[in-house]
Amino acid sequence: MSDLSAQSGTHPPDFIIVGGDVVTMNAQREVLNGGAVAVAGEYIAEVGVADEFAIRWPNVRRIDATECVITPGFINAHQHFTGDPLIRSCIPDSISSHESIFQWAIPAHEAHTPDDEELSATLCAAEAALCGATTVVEAGTVASPERVAAGIQAVGIRAALSIWGSDSDGVPHAASPAEVVARQQEMLAKFPAGGLVEGWIALVGHDLATDELLQVGTQAARDAGVNMTMHISPTPADAESYLQRTGKRPIVHFAELGILGRHLLLAHAVWLDDQELQLLLESQTAIAFCPWAYLRLGQGVTQAGRHREFWEQNGRIALGADANNSGDVADILRVATLCAGLWRDQAMKQDNFGAQQALELLTCSGAEAIGKASEIGSLEAGKQADIVVHDTSGIAWTPRGDTAMQLIWGSDGRAVRDVFVAAKQIVRNGQLTGVNLETLKTEAAKAQKALLRRLSRAGASG
Repeated sequence: MSDLSAQSGTHPPDFIIVGGDVVTMNAQREVLNGGAVAVAGEYIAEVGVADEFAIRWPNVRRIDATECVITPGFINAHQHFTGDPLIRSCIPDSISSHESIFQWAIPAHEAHTPDDEELSATLCAAEAALCGATTVVEAGTVASPERVAAGIQAVGIRAALSIWGSDSDGVPHAASPAEVVARQQEMLAKFPAGGLVEGWIALVGHDLATDELLQVGTQAARDAGVNMTMHISPTPADAESYLQRTGKRPIVHFAELGILGRHLLLAHAVWLDDQELQLLLESQTAIAFCPWAYLRLGQGVTQAGRHREFWEQNGRIALGADANNSGDVADILRVATLCAGLWRDQAMKQDNFGAQQALELLTCSGAEAIGKASEIGSLEAGKQADIVVHDTSGIAWTPRGDTAMQLIWGSDGRAVRDVFVAAKQIVRNGQLTGVNLETLKTEAAKAQKALLRRLSRAGASG
């Protein structure tokens, strides 16, 4: 948090968002009807009542949010910014996850040009912003992280960015553990903590890293004081592979290697046994839960997923939209709705998880899971001014009911009107302020055709 003593009291804020229902997501989960959020510099200076702010600061610029809903920016804890965005809805849903990855996704990464990577990132960041996601954990780029960062920065969202690490044969840009870590440390130097784009350590995950790489990557993250992310166990295949190679299931093996902990965000973790679940809880390792991907790819979340159980035992969990050929739409509010529905149905009980808890995963709990609870996730003085204004004039909001229930059960990202990140407005009246969306769409369509031609010539797509 920032010291706002010089910006509070008699010192006016830079602007005030006024008149809407402010969903603070603070410790008391207050909702202020006719509320207001005052912003000074990059931070929230004060949250209060619109009428009171108007008296105190009559000449401060006002952004009218009358009859709107104002929330913290949403957190998407797992999103692929490259590889998939330019070939969204191109990978057939009649093939297995393994075929999808090795016949399409990996060849697509290999065929990407640096221009493709920046365009993909711009496209994905734009979609995230327009749906109210102000912070995204990028799942790991492959070749051109600086170009990916440029795309993210053009849109203006907050992101954790990393370059994939693997020392496994057959994975693009694989290298020795020392080379992988050196490459990742360069990333951390280029994108230090404190910027809108921050460097993380990322390994591909699955069974595509040796024990040495897992350990040196973890040590690099700990030494730098940053988080680390990787994929594990969306299907039974990872467990089968680790059992064959090590005689142990993956999470058990990770525990013995010493790589679990609060620094680690595991994407998926669908297929866990009792011991693995307990090890994640004890180590406070976080999970990014991406339910659309598991349903779209038929990976068995309704059979094996234990994410609600993990949450009920105070596990650290956030939501992710995943890739454009699995999650398909980077609308994290849709993900929260699906999460709520799955968890209520799986447990066949409704007493402790509903709209309010799903909204927490999008905001304050999601921020805690990615190590950002002191900076984002709620509308409170001293937090970064990551703010979303939702337009409630549509039929889905008529008549008005409980705000959290209408956000989760009755709305989606299409109601997003305005988005601010660190006080900068990146979406105004449903339009991006930093990127021309029509130009972006034209460039994406052209790049897709060229990319598919290259994949076809390589025989990559089967």
